[in-house]
Amino acid sequence: MKELWTTLASMMGVWAFSQSLIQVVFPPEIRFAILKIIHRICNWFSAYCYYDITEIDGVNTNELYNAVQLYLSSYACVTGNRLSLTRGLNSSSITFGLSNNDSLIDAFNGVKVHWEHVVTPRNSQTFSWRPLPEEKRGFLLRAKKKDKSVVLGDYLDFVMEKANEIRRKNQDRLLYTNSRGGSLDSRGHPWESVPFKHPSTFETLAMDPVKKAEIMADLLDFANGESFYQRTGRAWKRGYLLYGPPGTGKSSMIAAMANFLGYDIYDLELTEVHTNSELRKLLMKTSSKSIIVIEDIDCSINLTNRKNNSSSSNSSSNYNVSPPGSGGGGGSSEDGGGNTITLSGLLNFTDGLWSCCGSERIFVFTTNHIEKLDPALLRSGRMDMHIHMSYSSFAALKILLKNYLGYNEDDVEKELLEQLEQVMERAEMTPADISEVLIKNRRNKDKAVWELLEALKARAEMKDNKGSNNNAGKNNTIEDEEQEKRALLVESSNEIGGDESQEKRNKCDDVNDDEKVL
Repeated sequence: MKELWTTLASMMGVWAFSQSLIQVVFPPEIRFAILKIIHRICNWFSAYCYYDITEIDGVNTNELYNAVQLYLSSYACVTGNRLSLTRGLNSSSITFGLSNNDSLIDAFNGVKVHWEHVVTPRNSQTFSWRPLPEEKRGFLLRAKKKDKSVVLGDYLDFVMEKANEIRRKNQDRLLYTNSRGGSLDSRGHPWESVPFKHPSTFETLAMDPVKKAEIMADLLDFANGESFYQRTGRAWKRGYLLYGPPGTGKSSMIAAMANFLGYDIYDLELTEVHTNSELRKLLMKTSSKSIIVIEDIDCSINLTNRKNNSSSSNSSSNYNVSPPGSGGGGGSSEDGGGNTITLSGLLNFTDGLWSCCGSERIFVFTTNHIEKLDPALLRSGRMDMHIHMSYSSFAALKILLKNYLGYNEDDVEKELLEQLEQVMERAEMTPADISEVLIKNRRNKDKAVWELLEALKARAEMKDNKGSNNNAGKNNTIEDEEQEKRALLVESSNEIGGDESQEKRNKCDDVNDDEKVL
């Protein structure tokens, strides 16, 4: 035993002497090259390849790291023995993840890969533009070399798609607003957000079912049309114009679209945007899978029809970003600091080169008076689909009865339904007005339906009386005009007759004077 320890000590001494001799004889560059060659030889004979996915890429967050973390959370909760539980600020559920230096095995199309969550302490920081975490985090992906093309291609794309689905499922919709105009906050974002929890859906939307199905099909075609837009060379975006009287459900339609597709909403307030550059900056900071909304565009910005204002020299160049009729002047938008943008800036925002920075975006404009908008803003490519939000039809009324009273078509008397159908088109009531009648009487459902029928009859009678008064007024106006014309003709004939009699009297006086002279 003593000889064994003596031999071991001698070997350690030889190893230490050899190591010091190697450091003296071989410089660091040569030692590093030798180690590199040995590492390559080992990799050459190894059957596996390794990929590092770090949390921070330079100074930016690595999106692939976040995607892998979300993707593995769906498997870690099933196969992992030690889990890390997290819940985000706007998340509606708990996310499971791998703990530090834990690992699991995943399979994709018959290919097995090994994931390991590597966490190591970070060295002391030197100067940095932003503070870095105390720990270096990353995922180590190990796969066989023969499966390299599958892992780097289809598998990582599948991981990204799955992570996006989990993110949309767990995260609530967000409603963004540009309350600071185009200025940035401390994090470099011009938008402020709050959770969006509007309950409107296409199922509860009071609208003609045929038109509703057409809109839903168009939205699905857009959301699933990435390959189509790439093949046709078009930007992956679509525009919708919602127009109609107030109270017809334009805002509810936007909320239903967001809930149907799972998109965030960016509510753009044009009165807070000063220049075209700020408008571009806001567009660049929007995310994909989002709906950019400009509500009541005919009120927030004076974009009137240029055909109606052709006499004004500045009507086609500068537009005042203020409510119409406020008396605001045009002026220079870029230099003077006034709240003005150009029509071309808004057009480029919806259909120009800057509208292509990002993908899967929907632009929605709403207006109460479509005739006030410039035709250049309404053409296809900018506003691709025009949706008229009209007064309630009988089909929309049945949806409202089901929403507020829980009544199906069979729950209401047939005679009562026939009376409602007869008076519905003449009444011209908006879904907001009908909803208010049903809400006030929702405790007594039968009373609510009869109250609604009386309200519809009263509105229809008022419309009929207004129409008859207008017709009577038109007839009276025509009669007054005819009387004025007849009076003018009589006066003119009297004037002509008076002039002729005066000429005859003057002639008679001249004849009498001549006879007296003779």
